[in-house]
Amino acid sequence: MVRAPLTPHLSNLIDAARSLGRDQKAAAVVVLAELAYDFRAIQIQLEDIKLIIASDKPAVIDAAKQDDIDHVPVLEEPETRQYQLVQALLEAIADELLKTGDTIIALYAAYERDEVDTLSVIDLAEHLTRLTSRDLQRLETTVPLETLRQVVNLAVEIGKEGREGSPVGTLFVVGNHRKALQQSHEQILDPCRGYPRRERSIRLARVRESIKELAQIDGAFIISADGYVEAAGRILDAPAEGLTLSKGLGARHWAAAAISRTTKAIAIAVSESTGTVRIFQDGSVVLRIEPIARAMKWSQHDGDASAAPVTEKPANI
Repeated sequence: MVRAPLTPHLSNLIDAARSLGRDQKAAAVVVLAELAYDFRAIQIQLEDIKLIIASDKPAVIDAAKQDDIDHVPVLEEPETRQYQLVQALLEAIADELLKTGDTIIALYAAYERDEVDTLSVIDLAEHLTRLTSRDLQRLETTVPLETLRQVVNLAVEIGKEGREGSPVGTLFVVGNHRKALQQSHEQILDPCRGYPRRERSIRLARVRESIKELAQIDGAFIISADGYVEAAGRILDAPAEGLTLSKGLGARHWAAAAISRTTKAIAIAVSESTGTVRIFQDGSVVLRIEPIARAMKWSQHDGDASAAPVTEKPANI
């Protein structure tokens, strides 16, 4: 396999990552790679700091496998580098390569198309304090992790940002959509009705923006396990008898718990009052994500270890 050369600039970034990694007691250096490098040589240069390779390129993942370096795949989507890093970190946690309290050093191409040119220090404890690999793996048994991640990211954005300066609460039901539709009814004329399926994918940026706008109306979004919006503005009819929830949770959360129990779908509720995102499975809360002002703590460096860090726009989790 042909490997891309380690340029002097990349070698300097690796040296900076090693120095910062030791200073920050980082658990790993995560490289979001577009090219297949000699990853064993990079690991040797990092010395005692673990290297994790993340990429959407099969050839890069194959190179990491050949070099016996930890690796995680990411999806090839028209998203930002930060979003790809979020995917990589979640996959690494799911594979138990990282823990939610870790600090990591990330290397990625922020300005060039292929060449790694940017270093960031990322504190996972800032935003993943309640996210564990056990949670992700358990939820994946019902809904594919990729779909779940898309919806959870969207729910967290809604909880954190609201809409036009006002807080917004909403509810998503993901998976087993036919049964969820049977156990719900229209509150308003469904704004998703009539659109071709390919135009209702939550992977599309315009669909996610539309969901943020429609979240201001009452009712739930029904999303299929493969990530298509099947309906919006649905009132859930599943019975809530026999459920036990924490005090202070309102009708939206009771509805989420009930529909997750009767349909075996995953329900994701965003609290209007606090922005907290709760994920329900089989009638219980299995994951809770608290809103924070900054979704990810980044310190970006340009490769000069002596340069003062600057704050980069936070990614969404």
